[in-house]
Amino acid sequence: MAEDRKAQLAQLERLKALGEKAYDDMYEAYSPSNATASYSDAKECFYNAITLANKLGLTEETETLSKRLHISRRFSEVSSADIYLQCQGFS
Repeated sequence: MAEDRKAQLAQLERLKALGEKAYDDMYEAYSPSNATASYSDAKECFYNAITLANKLGLTEETETLSKRLHISRRFSEVSSADIYLQCQGFS
């Protein structure tokens, strides 16, 4: 049982790291479609991390990760072309 929890905690850390990497990639995208793909990856990783943290009873971690999802609200407010230009410093 303890080994299973340890493996799940390791998976949680991997999901968070992948989410952060995808978030960084969104800002380094070379096209609007790449920005959209990176956004999708980040959102999926963070949602999966939230689900796992919740399953593990990590309330604070769940709340922190939920706040991190502000990227989904921000990204969905603008088009992928707009976010691409913003990430490249054009707006």
